[in-house]
Amino acid sequence: MPLSVEIVTVERTVLQEEGIDEVVAPGADGQLAVLPEHAAFMTMLQPGELILKRGNDELPFAVTGGFFEVLDDRVVVLADAAERVEEIDMQRAEQARERARQAIEQRESIEDLAAAQAALQRALIRLKIAETRRRRRERPT
Repeated sequence: MPLSVEIVTVERTVLQEEGIDEVVAPGADGQLAVLPEHAAFMTMLQPGELILKRGNDELPFAVTGGFFEVLDDRVVVLADAAERVEEIDMQRAEQARERARQAIEQRESIEDLAAAQAALQRALIRLKIAETRRRRRERPT
């Protein structure tokens, strides 16, 4: 029995998909993989790449943290933010990175610093994942 996967953020349901063979996620204690009939568990997500696999196909997402739950061949990702790699606008992500770097330099409080560091981390994750996937697609076969 394949996995049923749901990826949800505060703003929207990013994905509801049946028939997934494997989910690879950036867990709190490192990379984790979930196959059908996996034991139930819940963990925190770290910012990184979430990959859904069906046969030889991969559906990659950039996530910026949240929670990951497995129960009865159902995977629920409650992400702080999540987007398909194809949705990542490299120019916008570069601009976000630059704004975050400037905010770090101009911070006025510890709260400003924490918010700017989180924004920088999100931008860097998005850029890294999008660039890695772009290079994989361009590789000659």
